Amino acid sequence: MTETATSGAQRQTWTSNRGFILAAIGSAVGLGNIWRFPGVAYESGGGAFLIPYLIALVTAGLPILFLDYSIGQRFRGAAPLALRRLAKRAEVIGWFQTMLLFIISVYYAAVIAWALSYFYFSFGNQWGANTKTFFENDYLHVTEKAGVSTDLVAGVAWPLAAVWVLIIVILALGIANGVEKINVIGIPLLILGFGALVIRAVTLPGATDGLNALFTPNWGALTDLNVWIAAYSQIFFSMSIAFGIMIAYSSFQRRRANMTSSGLVVGFANSSFEILAGIGVFSALGFLANQQGKGMDELGMSGPTLSFVTFPAVISEMPGSVLFGVLFFGSLVIAGFTSLVSLVVGVSIAVQEKFGLSQRTAAVTVGVVSAVVSFSLFATTTGLWTLDTVDQYANNVGVVLSAIVMTVSVVWVARKGDLLRRHLNAISTFKLGRWWLVLIGVVGPIFLTVMLVQKVIDLITDGYSGLPTWYLNVFGWGTVGLAVVGAILLTVASWGGRDDEDFHAWPSEEFLEGQKR
Repeated sequence: MTETATSGAQRQTWTSNRGFILAAIGSAVGLGNIWRFPGVAYESGGGAFLIPYLIALVTAGLPILFLDYSIGQRFRGAAPLALRRLAKRAEVIGWFQTMLLFIISVYYAAVIAWALSYFYFSFGNQWGANTKTFFENDYLHVTEKAGVSTDLVAGVAWPLAAVWVLIIVILALGIANGVEKINVIGIPLLILGFGALVIRAVTLPGATDGLNALFTPNWGALTDLNVWIAAYSQIFFSMSIAFGIMIAYSSFQRRRANMTSSGLVVGFANSSFEILAGIGVFSALGFLANQQGKGMDELGMSGPTLSFVTFPAVISEMPGSVLFGVLFFGSLVIAGFTSLVSLVVGVSIAVQEKFGLSQRTAAVTVGVVSAVVSFSLFATTTGLWTLDTVDQYANNVGVVLSAIVMTVSVVWVARKGDLLRRHLNAISTFKLGRWWLVLIGVVGPIFLTVMLVQKVIDLITDGYSGLPTWYLNVFGWGTVGLAVVGAILLTVASWGGRDDEDFHAWPSEEFLEGQKR
């Protein structure tokens, strides 16, 4: 077998398989691992939740991760170009995914700015005794009602500017010198820092109560469909699959790279970190409940409340609180930043390929536009309202819809599922049988469709967080609509970049057909 080079300039590659794995782990391990998994597990059967969680990992998480890997590694492009090469009409799916990456990145950066601020606040426990009032009033200056404000919050704006400047620099340096290096440094630091935090947390008075609350199994929960939906939802969102990130990252892998074995490492590393985060978070929550004489159900278990209200209260009660605060918020910054890098890479590379821009021009253009949107919507006094609404609709509607459309299109419309399976088997040690096609073409879409239908019905009938209908239409359904319209416009735009007409995937279809026989 010989490699066939793509037309145009030689594509950048990761310097090693280790670099790719660390970058993929950096993308998967993010804020959701720390503030979402513990709360979901607690509310969904405790220790019993691990059963549907692991089943979801094996039947949906890893199979769809392999699908992303195969598309990116074979067709050598970000989502729009790779899916265009797979089937020309599928380009619009790639742009829908890219629009979602853009939308998620502009508010995700704001949360990292919060974490960066709280890293500074950790020195001296500057949030005081009432952490909720400090977060919402003193720091974010949140308005009483949802609306649209142009009043910038300086405490958010300055760290947000630092985040975007650093993102632009990293992307301008390229895949090997920028993206890979930040993950090679960041992921070991994250593991060491968060590992030290967990060791400290489990030794606190009351930690056992917290762990019992998290892991005591409620076996009756296994008969609840909502628990299974929660498990598939958690795996799906935490692994960065089916919305373009892993397609872009795998497109920079060497052509003979062992993709399925790398996927197994990334998938189980992500889940291991989630369980580690659950242990650390609930040990700390058990300590807080013990100190304040409260029940576990009285504490904020997930989301921004956990990280920026409940955890500062935990830190304030602890001996050696400064170190604990630095470790926790430092971990949040690193986990969030490596994930943000992957989000913006997916957008930047897609724009670079479509419009024929240089790497640095694309990085600066995407970075500046993203920063302007971030400041306009999420660094204002209504930023918290907007962020919460956009996040709900982008993730629970947009990303799930993206996954359903992509899996069905690849397996049932373009009929490329078996080709991608044979591609992975030709270069990887862990072989995929036809069971993989069943998982990505039947099991995955069914569960995702159930998730999507249930969420859409809930949002239509109940709204979200008591917010006004007009607000949900603009920032909720409007977010999904923006992704759809943007995808269509970018698809019909002329290609000014690399010519994909003379692209030849490797190994060739003829070779893979011989493998089949």
